[in-house]
Amino acid sequence: MRATATPTANAVAPGTSAVPPRAIGFWGGLSANVLNMIGIGPFVTIPLALSALAGPSVLLGWVAGALLCLCDGLVWAELGSTIPESGGPYHYLREAYGRDKAGRLFGFLYLWQTLLTAPLSIGSAAVGFAQYAGFLIPSLGETGRALVAAGLCLLNTAVLYRRVGQIQRLSVLVSAIVVIACAWIVISGIRHFDMTIASHFFQAHVDSSHGFWLGLGAVALIAVYDYGGYNNVCMLGGEVKRPRRTIPMAVLVSIPLVAVLYLGLNLSILGVLPWEQAAHSKAVVADFMQAIHGRTGGTLAVLLILLASWGSALVVLLGYSRVPYAAAADGQFFPVFARLHPRGGFPTVSLLFVGATSAAACFLSLEHLIATLMVTQILFQYIAQCFAVVALRRRRADADVFRMPLYPLPLVVSVIGWLYLVATAGTSSIVAAVVAVLAGTLLFLWQARRSRTWPFPHR
Repeated sequence: MRATATPTANAVAPGTSAVPPRAIGFWGGLSANVLNMIGIGPFVTIPLALSALAGPSVLLGWVAGALLCLCDGLVWAELGSTIPESGGPYHYLREAYGRDKAGRLFGFLYLWQTLLTAPLSIGSAAVGFAQYAGFLIPSLGETGRALVAAGLCLLNTAVLYRRVGQIQRLSVLVSAIVVIACAWIVISGIRHFDMTIASHFFQAHVDSSHGFWLGLGAVALIAVYDYGGYNNVCMLGGEVKRPRRTIPMAVLVSIPLVAVLYLGLNLSILGVLPWEQAAHSKAVVADFMQAIHGRTGGTLAVLLILLASWGSALVVLLGYSRVPYAAAADGQFFPVFARLHPRGGFPTVSLLFVGATSAAACFLSLEHLIATLMVTQILFQYIAQCFAVVALRRRRADADVFRMPLYPLPLVVSVIGWLYLVATAGTSSIVAAVVAVLAGTLLFLWQARRSRTWPFPHR
């Protein structure tokens, strides 16, 4: 059977007259992924990785994270090609586990997770923007940085309040600038690479207080967080042209591209700055570029990082704003979130809601945010999606969709990798994620009991 969306997948709530147009091509999809991946993450997490696992083993963590993301990218590529709908994972889980059975629970839990984590994900990018802005404006205090971050979220909401085709052109332009900037940073490090400083790093011993394996898990978790975003095009699946080909290509090209940039960035920094200095830096790339080019170089690097973090916050907001819309259009969330702009064809209420809650999240403490976000997403979504591939393959025999090579090996690697990251994460992050899962499940059961839907019998 040909893999087409079910009528409910494209249902339009009262008051809406159309679905978003398919206007995003390969370059638009690739730029949406790359901008999401090359945000503020690596510029603030390299010191965290060096603190978690000293010596050359830290590079192993970055490589392990890239391999896990590549396997998971094959999962996203196949799911996105099979069900190319906006709000991607919501539809993958609903279809795979049965739209009127357990799929209702998985779809609701994904929506629940998104409502919890989307504001924090977008807010973290905005807070990172504000922290690097503090390098240029030292007088910014905690309150000032929070206000800058919240203002950025509101600005991005206004920028996205237009046709997605216009956003695609902006995304491609900013992506090109970001990649060129990263290449400039890496080339600067190669030209000024000091083998003595690098040798000091490669001779360092693992000094993680938790041992090698827990340290490796911590670094891999950071790496996966930084690589995260290769699935952003799947969130926009209903707005992608030729999605069965475009989505897999955008996912699988973005991962190795960014992995090479990140490894080059790490090696460049560790060949210029002593690793102990890099591990304790609050703006490691600014310090790195300042060591090479002086204050002017550091300032220019910060400006480019600000551009990258702004672009990342922009496309993350773009992707997440489609999830409440998809659920509402499917009849599983408040109908008002399914409203589309009468001329632009983009979700209005959903965009405004996610933008406003992200601005509010900028005033919250973001300590341990990376681990909590990743563990929550792993338990709510990533492992379930691996089994969703198996279920959909059994039900759909389409010849024109992308099929991952070496099946089922990438699935096995993904599940083992995700479980390892959860096992090596901090206890507080695991507890927070488990509590969130249980709370979402209880809320779903309460709603299902009221409406007499699965798993409760009809009257």
